Amino acid sequence: MMTSRSRSSDPSDEAYERLRSGIMRGDVSPGQRLVEADLVEALGVSRAVVRTTLTRLAHAGLVEKELNRGARVRTVSEEEAVEITQVRSVLEALASRQAAERATDADVEALRSILAEMKGMLAEQDLLGYSEGNSRLHAKVIEISGHQTVQRLVANLRAQMVRFQYRTILVPGRGKESFAEHTKLVEAIAAHDGDAAEAAMRTHLLHVTDNLDRTKNNRPGGAGLFGRI
Repeated sequence: MMTSRSRSSDPSDEAYERLRSGIMRGDVSPGQRLVEADLVEALGVSRAVVRTTLTRLAHAGLVEKELNRGARVRTVSEEEAVEITQVRSVLEALASRQAAERATDADVEALRSILAEMKGMLAEQDLLGYSEGNSRLHAKVIEISGHQTVQRLVANLRAQMVRFQYRTILVPGRGKESFAEHTKLVEAIAAHDGDAAEAAMRTHLLHVTDNLDRTKNNRPGGAGLFGRI
């Protein structure tokens, strides 16, 4: 789940980042118990640091603590997943507007490079690879925006969606629709059109919300119809 401890002046911050990253990558499954003794050994820190880490993760919405039962990775319901994506649409629309206002030629080139990789993945029907590119594109837009609060909030919201990390991209026809939406977003940013960039991101994530809502009970074989959004 986690690698050996690296050097850090603050073991509490390091432990928090390592466990948070593990949850976001899906190394630790939703609903999985987080046993303090196991974390002490895995993270190489004291029990006090582990308790502080779990409390911080609970405040971030990634862990839930139960009286006399310890902590576990929080499980997000289907309905909450839809609500989280709705909130993301507002935050990332704001970031897209600011990205359009701030983007340099190098920024636009980076976005178009990611978009080109996504196009190649889609042509090869590598939908999971496409989803990885999707995630990188969203992250790059937020990075370009320079809006650190949006970056922090969206990172926490995405981490809570681990159970839904493979969903809408596998819906028939969604790949092409998604690519068209991302292309429109990138071109709006390239044109420094804040209104169009904001609208493009909002539309994209509202379409994701619609697909999440429509497919929330469609999980053949219990595997889920999941894809990074």
